[in-house]
Amino acid sequence: MSDFTHFNEQGRAKMVDIAEKGETNRTASARSSVEVNEAIYHKITRNEMEKGDVLSVAQVAGIMAAKRTPDIVPMCHPLQLKGVDISFEWEVEAASYKLHIEASVKTKGSTGVEMEALTAASAAGLTVYDMCKAVDKGMVIGPTYLAEKTGGKSGDFTRET
Repeated sequence: MSDFTHFNEQGRAKMVDIAEKGETNRTASARSSVEVNEAIYHKITRNEMEKGDVLSVAQVAGIMAAKRTPDIVPMCHPLQLKGVDISFEWEVEAASYKLHIEASVKTKGSTGVEMEALTAASAAGLTVYDMCKAVDKGMVIGPTYLAEKTGGKSGDFTRET
């Protein structure tokens, strides 16, 4: 089992020791989406949702989630994040309304921020759902995926489209 970094000598999960890893600048961006109906699209874009400004709340939720990632993903190291940004873009085609979410996270440290970016994008999508579910519970969240990352031992990654 010693060949696997996340297993101890007894074959049980452990948090990886990063004490000897050098600090580098690291970034990650993750994407998700929420497919909504026309009524929700208009309520969000016109800021008419009863619970408030959906995108502002989702943006704050995503930022907060990035900062709290180790609290919900057991083997994640607590990181000092240097920046988190959440952006939104609508894709409207025929009778399809899709909100694209991008979460970007930066740090300088010994481990990457992929999980923080994925958690941020997920939390933003979940917040949109929560704020709009009274109008329609049929929204679809996802797919959620890592778009790119930089820094670290494994090098850079860019998802091919």
